[in-house]
Amino acid sequence: MSFNEDSRVKIPALLHFTRLGYRYLSLKGAAWDVATNIFPEHFKSSIQQINPTASSAEIDQALAQTTLLLDNEDLGKAFYERLLSGVGIRLIDFDNFDINTFHVVTELPCINGDEEFRPDITLLINGLPLVFIEVKKPNNRDGILAERHRIAVRFQNPKFRRFVNLTQLMMFSNNMEYDDSSSEPLQGAFYATTSYENPGFNYFREETSSALPALPPLDADTETLILADNNLHALKHAPEFETNKNPNSPTNRLSTSLFCRPRLAFLLRYGIAYVRGLLGYEKHIMRYPQIFATHAIADKIEGGTRKGIIWHTQGSGKTALAFYNVKHLTDHFRGKGVVPKFYFIVDRIDLLIQAALEFRSRGLVVHEVDTRDAFARDIKST
Repeated sequence: MSFNEDSRVKIPALLHFTRLGYRYLSLKGAAWDVATNIFPEHFKSSIQQINPTASSAEIDQALAQTTLLLDNEDLGKAFYERLLSGVGIRLIDFDNFDINTFHVVTELPCINGDEEFRPDITLLINGLPLVFIEVKKPNNRDGILAERHRIAVRFQNPKFRRFVNLTQLMMFSNNMEYDDSSSEPLQGAFYATTSYENPGFNYFREETSSALPALPPLDADTETLILADNNLHALKHAPEFETNKNPNSPTNRLSTSLFCRPRLAFLLRYGIAYVRGLLGYEKHIMRYPQIFATHAIADKIEGGTRKGIIWHTQGSGKTALAFYNVKHLTDHFRGKGVVPKFYFIVDRIDLLIQAALEFRSRGLVVHEVDTRDAFARDIKST
């Protein structure tokens, strides 16, 4: 038997996602809106479940309004804000994340006229295609750099705007360990968010496996279903296939780190930032040290700690980390009935100007305080 990209990486990854709680959905006989790749029936049943008092007409209207948002030239900013909104009909229940519905599909085509591309794997939440994964077999000569070029070209194409605006997270892997001696991402498993230009590829190194859920055994019937649906029955008992299903392979390991439900909920809710630049919005995603620093800060505060230090090198994203923490800790304190204030203290005027610009470009309201007395008054004000 010959082993290729599908048998070595894609099918094992599909099986791994079912262990992470995603239900495999065959496209044979399935119905979806080819203009957006939203699955209307899954959307409607899921939205009804998390909004039990909503009428069918209101849910239909929510779907129509969501589709309209995808036509904006805003890199999906309006859609993302709607996705997170807790006002009116919710598209995702972040407070009880497990009540949402999770599906994994393969080769879902993104089509507009005669233009098309097919991500290897797409993850659906409540019928919305929010994540896709592209995989390559190990030792692929072009590998990750070629995929990076392809995705940049696709995302510059206006015909794919709706799919770009819908997508929140992307993963690219050739199922190899990182080559830390290379200045280019030639091998490994990387993650990114979308861009109309050139998405940035991020490394990921898990800080502690104790933060991740235990994986249940692979269901034999599900494995049979997926192999049959992809015409790969003969893989069933092949020794190499058994090896490729290892949950600690680079592809499966990063899939767990990014897409297990607690981590995915966190990244969707707190790990994405729209940054206004001269040419429009850029969309940023948390780097992995920022993810773990944000959790550590919240855990320390919850444990009663009132001071601490986060050490970062120059250019490593200190201001971005501060922004992400304002976003995360605002919700943390809101749950306790507290309306917090956040102060970013600098020792030079040029840093004040720079920081204020960075925070405003991310959508925060910034008040500048330039004297000790003004600072004291501001602390006391409500």
